Amino acid sequence: MNTLISADNTWMLFAIMAAIAAAAIWLEQTYKWAAKLSSCVICLLMAMLLSNCRVIPTEAGAYDFVWSYVVPLSIPLLLYKANIRKIWRESGRMLGIFLIGGLGTLSGGIIAFYLLRHQLGIAAARSAASMFTGTYVGGSVNLVAMSEATSAGADLVSASIVADNLLMALYFFILIALPGIRWISEHFSHPIIDRQREEQSNENHTSKYWAKKEISLVDIAKGFSIACVIVAVSVQLAGFFSDVIPTGNIAGDLLNGLLGNKYLLITTITTLLATYFPDIFGNIGGAQEAGTYMINIFFAVIGAPASIVLIVREAPLLLVFAAIIIGMNMLFSLVLGRLFGYSIEEITVASNANIGGPTTSAAFAVSKGWKTLVVPAILVGTLGYVIGNYYGVILFTMLK
Repeated sequence: MNTLISADNTWMLFAIMAAIAAAAIWLEQTYKWAAKLSSCVICLLMAMLLSNCRVIPTEAGAYDFVWSYVVPLSIPLLLYKANIRKIWRESGRMLGIFLIGGLGTLSGGIIAFYLLRHQLGIAAARSAASMFTGTYVGGSVNLVAMSEATSAGADLVSASIVADNLLMALYFFILIALPGIRWISEHFSHPIIDRQREEQSNENHTSKYWAKKEISLVDIAKGFSIACVIVAVSVQLAGFFSDVIPTGNIAGDLLNGLLGNKYLLITTITTLLATYFPDIFGNIGGAQEAGTYMINIFFAVIGAPASIVLIVREAPLLLVFAAIIIGMNMLFSLVLGRLFGYSIEEITVASNANIGGPTTSAAFAVSKGWKTLVVPAILVGTLGYVIGNYYGVILFTMLK
């Protein structure tokens, strides 16, 4: 598909993503309507608009750069104030609701298969159920793994990826809106939101978090240099563990998937440093702001592949197929989450970790200002990468 700006025009595309993030942040802090939407939703909408109007492509090297470099670098910057003791005390139980959401995904895969198996064909429906179940427990890497494990055709895989990209972006809108719905706020606990409102009330509705702060050149140097070191060390360690830890059994696969994941290592190293050296890391000015800006660039990149034209042309049935699975994930998360006393903040972040993976769920928590949920989001999302393949294989075997 031809676009005004070609996929190989990396600098122009990156400039557009950076400008979208800056504009979204400015709108959020300037207008009340934008604050209700949040900057991440504005980034998604802007990028979706540009890609569907064929101004920018749905795939490009500039987007890959953001995934490969900008996102990993943003994580340490966002976690310099992360005290792991406090985080575990407040949100260490998120694993439970994450696993509940995974059961919803599995159930949705079964329902979608039996509803659409004749329209798609049994073999294709079986592969689609496995791919979508894997990706909606873990992440896109699981979709690719399941496509290979189930010998899915290239056309089915590409159409599934298109459907996944659009639905993931749309589902983020729903998750962002859920805590603000009156019925939800009346029937679910929301301690973090209550605390935010109390802090805003005490500050005369001026957010201390986003107020101007003194930032020195030393702060910038320390913040980015330490982040680069953490990412570099984590990538090397992940590669090492991935090579030396044997796979082929559940224990080996689990250990390899965890220790071989750079995001988990980045999170672990940063939180350990922030916990044991709070005077050093907690006082690096501007790190949170820089990390948040980079995460907004990431949301713009998420919105770009959501091509409505491609969905209508190539994957309408797969869009319905994936929507059923996501709907069941949300239903299980809300109903059982309410039953077991989880807060709406924990439920939405965990569901985001199921559907989008650790990076999107962490970005979601950052965009909402739920700082204590950033680390749990990355931890459970990373675990999803490991167990998503098992869910997909189990479902594929069940539907034989």
